[in-house]
Parts: sequence; C-alpha cells; structure tokens
Amino acid sequence: MTTGKKCGCVDDTNPQAIVILARCDLDFGLKARSVCPASWNEERGAMSNNKIAGAYDVSPAAGYAGDVAPSTAWKILGESKDAVLIDVRTRAEWNYVGLPELASVGKKPALLEWQVFPSMQANPEFVSALGGAIADKDTPLLFLCRSGVRSAAAAKAMTAAGYSTCLNVSDGFEGPMDAQGKRGSEAGWKASGLPWRQS
Repeated sequence: MTTGKKCGCVDDTNPQAIVILARCDLDFGLKARSVCPASWNEERGAMSNNKIAGAYDVSPAAGYAGDVAPSTAWKILGESKDAVLIDVRTRAEWNYVGLPELASVGKKPALLEWQVFPSMQANPEFVSALGGAIADKDTPLLFLCRSGVRSAAAAKAMTAAGYSTCLNVSDGFEGPMDAQGKRGSEAGWKASGLPWRQS
C-alpha cells in the first residue's frame, strides 16, 4: 500500500486488515498513520452503481444499492480494482471470530465498527471516519457484519452521505443460526467457503 495525502486516521500496520480509526478509537491507544485509502489500489477503474448492478447479481434494497451474496461480493472484490470490503463488526468479533482474507485478490478488509465495543452504542463517527478515508463517492463499498443487519444499516448511512454504490453482503460473515443455535454453517462468508482467518 502506498501512502498518499492525509485524509483521515488509518492504521495500516495490521498485515491482515486496514483499521479506520474514529476519534473514539484513539482512546484505546491504537497507533494511527495518516494514509489515503483511496490509493489502496493505485490503478482505479471507477464502476458506477449501474455497472455493478448490470454486471453482478444484486438484489434490490430500500435505501442503498442492494444486497449481494458473499460469493458475488468476492467476485466484485476480485474484478473491481477500486471495490472495498468494510467489516463493520466489533473488535471482539474481528479478534475472536475471524476476518475475511483478501490477500489472493490483492486487498485487505477495512475495519470500522458500526457499534463500538464493549458498550455497543452506535459509532457516532462512522460516516465521517469512512468518508474521510474514502473520498471518491463512486467507490464500490461492500459492507459486512455478522449476519447482514449492521452492514445494511451502514450501507444506508453511507448512501445517505452521497456514496452511490453501497452494497450489503447478505448473511454476513457468519450467517443465520442453524437448528442447533450455531452460526457459520447455513449461509454467509464462512459457510460459502470463502477465505478467512483468525488471529
């Protein structure tokens, strides 16, 4: 990753992910470096919402560009140089449940909590932090959470902030609970057999 103009607080020292820091993160003592995540992929090929919807299986949704299956999200991330996966789960989930592994498509997931752990209060700086990190409002943004609820809310919020291509990864990282009350086997990123890792 190359550094660019200062456009927000981002910790790119994690080899598996890009952590977008809101002011509340600084209270946890996270070390931030100012970089321009728009330069995560130098050779950007802008894709409009219409191109995404026209080229991929996108289910319509109220308030944002639409829902995509994890396998479709993977395809978009591999084929669109400027697409970004934003994992909106909590630190605890990133650390203990796992993270999407995007190395084979030359990317890292961006990490920004929709709800701040451990209070689980809404992150009041979510929109400003992500907006400060990704200035191009035509960038395809794919939002991921545990099961698709927080990520849909994040997609709506960023659409309201003027971003044209906000997609929710349906069923999230772990998917719905199965008959035994466990997640990760019915649907979602992990159940789809997509790359992931634990720290």
